[in-house]
Amino acid sequence: MDTLECSTRYPFILVHGTGFRDWGYWGRIPRALEQRGAKVFFGGQDGWATVEHNAELLKARIKEVMEETGCEKVHIIAHSKGGLDVRYMVSSLGMAPCVASVSLVSAPNHGSKTMDTLTRLPRWAFRLAGFFVNLWYRLLGDRHPDFCAVCGQFTTAWAEEFNRANPDEEGVLYRSYAGAMRSWRSDVFMWWQNLIIGLVEGENDGLVTAESAQWTGFQGVWRGAAGRGVSHMDEVDFRRRPLRRRGEVFDVVDEYIRMAAQLRELGL
Repeated sequence: MDTLECSTRYPFILVHGTGFRDWGYWGRIPRALEQRGAKVFFGGQDGWATVEHNAELLKARIKEVMEETGCEKVHIIAHSKGGLDVRYMVSSLGMAPCVASVSLVSAPNHGSKTMDTLTRLPRWAFRLAGFFVNLWYRLLGDRHPDFCAVCGQFTTAWAEEFNRANPDEEGVLYRSYAGAMRSWRSDVFMWWQNLIIGLVEGENDGLVTAESAQWTGFQGVWRGAAGRGVSHMDEVDFRRRPLRRRGEVFDVVDEYIRMAAQLRELGL
């Protein structure tokens, strides 16, 4: 992996998922890409804003990066809901001419049956949770957090309509990736989410099923060392170290290096 070069024609913008900001989200990944020649920037969108709002922020951010670098396009690597933000921006906000590629890592492209069930809970419960989540994220810097609306955007019905309204754009290279935990024991931080989603939907990374993550240019499921599994947090190098099991090693950083190297080979 040390021999792979990531000095692509266009710079990268890393787009985070729900509930987080850019601070430390990507672990060792940005530095590893930069050490191999890539130019790396961050999306800077809100943690709990809707797809539509975050897409507007990303549109503005891409224009900033293009002006700063002098490049006419960018590559985007998006994790989790960040993938939906990006797809909407490309397809509905007219940004396809500015985007060379979109790499979707565990994006909930087909929604979540588990969220379908959760959204049937009493509205007052969601509104109460939303009040506290929105308040906290405003303090963290979100401009328009909307917990309740975002939860609705994880349902399968919303995803179905979203996919009809936001088809892939010609001229943009799409690739998608998924992760899967071997069992609820794979990640102490995501064990209960994996268990519940597994009972309702099947194989998942603790938040998104492998089936929901599949989109155009699907590259397969990350399963980790000796089948240990790769969780939603592992996908963005939460632990800042390779995963080891039974003498085998899986380093998610290598997967991102491979993504960039493949784009370089394509002349992008």
